[in-house]
Amino acid sequence: MAVVTIKNLSDETYRAIKLRAKKHGHSTEAEIRLILDRVVLSKNHIKIGSALADFGKQHGGINFHHTKDNAPTEPVSFE
Repeated sequence: MAVVTIKNLSDETYRAIKLRAKKHGHSTEAEIRLILDRVVLSKNHIKIGSALADFGKQHGGINFHHTKDNAPTEPVSFE
């Protein structure tokens, strides 16, 4: 798990979070995690995998035909 330090948080904001945590029966740290999770992981943000799957379904799916090329590759020249 990552650890984050928040600098220059106003006293007013800290007090509000602390009161909110007490109201919900959480520690201040747990309340901050809950707030961040709700904002960042909200259902309103676009999930690219889901969006691509929906796009594929709307347009009849995706046909992907891949044939393996066994030819040796040439090294890249940067000159």
